[in-house]
Amino acid sequence: MRIDLHTHSTASDGTDTPAELVRNAVRAGLDVVALTDHDTVGGHDEATAALPPGLTLVTGAELSCRYEDVGVHMLAYLFDPREPEFARERELVRDDRVPRARGMVAKLRELGVPITWEQVARIAGDGSVGRPHVASALVELGVVGSVSDAFAPDWLADGGRAYVEKHELDPFTAVRLVKAAGGVAVLAHPMAVKRGARLPEKVIGELAEAGLDGVEVDHMDHDEAARDRLRGLAADCGLLVTGSSDYHGSRKTCVLGEYTTDPEVYGEIVRRATGAFPVPGAGG
Repeated sequence: MRIDLHTHSTASDGTDTPAELVRNAVRAGLDVVALTDHDTVGGHDEATAALPPGLTLVTGAELSCRYEDVGVHMLAYLFDPREPEFARERELVRDDRVPRARGMVAKLRELGVPITWEQVARIAGDGSVGRPHVASALVELGVVGSVSDAFAPDWLADGGRAYVEKHELDPFTAVRLVKAAGGVAVLAHPMAVKRGARLPEKVIGELAEAGLDGVEVDHMDHDEAARDRLRGLAADCGLLVTGSSDYHGSRKTCVLGEYTTDPEVYGEIVRRATGAFPVPGAGG
């Protein structure tokens, strides 16, 4: 069984529609795929309606968090999307995305980049606008060679010249909200050096004590040393270990199923969840 628990669609900053994503998941030989758009469940209905036979959909979201000066992403799986407090917090984060992106455009223009809000809005389409859309605009303009290159101190990295803060959850609050909504919380790519400062290991231990369920270990932004360190940390803290592609369609180089999650770990995630259930495709 091949299981990919971290993907994005046009509901946030991916380039596949939710329907295209689930079809592409089948082509990639996946049996289970999680749709985890940034701070939104907006793609779940379309993905469910288009779910091909033989594929199971895990509903989820990737939550924008911050601990002191460190940006943190939290994967939330199989939660009740109607739980009011959690839904309200996701809405606050989403509502701040547009003014934040406009602020980044303004800073880039001050730096001499001929970017426009209309360009960024076109790239984002109906999705929840974010830094990757601004990064894609920089690629279109020839300012940088790739989306990853835009996430550098000269441009959009945390604290970079064109960086703008946004409303983000405290990760301890995020864990509490996910659990209260019947979901399972997994820390996303915590040792991705290219993304800026990393969460201290002692804080990961404290999150585990607060109810964190797991940590994403096998990820394109983790080298072998980071993976080994995270596996040891997960064992010490009693955390589940997951692997995922973090697929964004053509916006990034990662491919569906590039890294996967052990079926036993997936089964434990499903067992712990009470807010929602995986959705099997017809005949799945």
